[in-house]
Amino acid sequence: MAMTDKQNEHGLVGRRFYPANEEARFTEDCPEHTPQTEHPAYRLAFRDTDFLLRDEMRPVRFQLELQKPEMLLDEARVGSTLVMYGSARIPSPENAQAKIDAAAGGSEYEQLVAKRLADKAKYYDQAYQLARLASEKAIIENGLRQFVVCSGGGPSIMEAANRGASDAGAESIGLNIVLPHEQAPNSYVTPYLSLNFHYFALRKMHFLLRARAVAVFPGGFGTFDEFFELLTLIQTGKMKPIPILLFGKDFWNRVVNFEAIAEEGTIAKKDLELFKFCEDHEEAWNHIAEFYELDR
Repeated sequence: MAMTDKQNEHGLVGRRFYPANEEARFTEDCPEHTPQTEHPAYRLAFRDTDFLLRDEMRPVRFQLELQKPEMLLDEARVGSTLVMYGSARIPSPENAQAKIDAAAGGSEYEQLVAKRLADKAKYYDQAYQLARLASEKAIIENGLRQFVVCSGGGPSIMEAANRGASDAGAESIGLNIVLPHEQAPNSYVTPYLSLNFHYFALRKMHFLLRARAVAVFPGGFGTFDEFFELLTLIQTGKMKPIPILLFGKDFWNRVVNFEAIAEEGTIAKKDLELFKFCEDHEEAWNHIAEFYELDR
């Protein structure tokens, strides 16, 4: 039997205080308009945007940016994620030739860069295929969704990840970041899992809090930052090992001499075992399945 408002008011269950949204409504519905009620000082602190954006409130904004995504992902029953890092510039296979054509009138250097980016379109396809494969597995454990695809929410490799999940009929996460230039989430991110961040540090934390595998595709400074922070966390024991799948051995060995770092003694030789080079999405998934003893 449903409890009436009067029974609830005098019963042993139910809250004794009004929720914050009702208290805010009481303030908004107040008929009194005086110099005191109209002054910014009178605003409820949690409804006062100018107050929340003050420099002194940065610790509170840190906490909000940590807590909001955590609560939304909990409510979405996301148990673990397959995180996918990579460039925002690599074209999809269907747009690769257009990238080359657009640079045809440019300098020799611009044409070379366009060709190299177009050549990397295969990684867009591999990111798409890996995301689709993981999403089609639809693994549930303890009532929670496992290996939910998570990207940075932007274009290129990130788009490929969300697109692969979407085409598999699955939801996926996009962790976007506010930048000075115009940016919007790609259209394949599940809207209620499209999260926006002010702080890079909090965004990177959320990438890894639920990560059970990370696929790293060719990329620039942002990809390097995310990849090397992940390596550091595992190398130093701050984070337990997870599969790190490094796509594009030729690219990575050209731009980073991993062997030389070990030979210089600034990392241990065994640190090179923290990641595995991959070229194919099935190879990557097999490594994940082997690590977690999953059915293939």
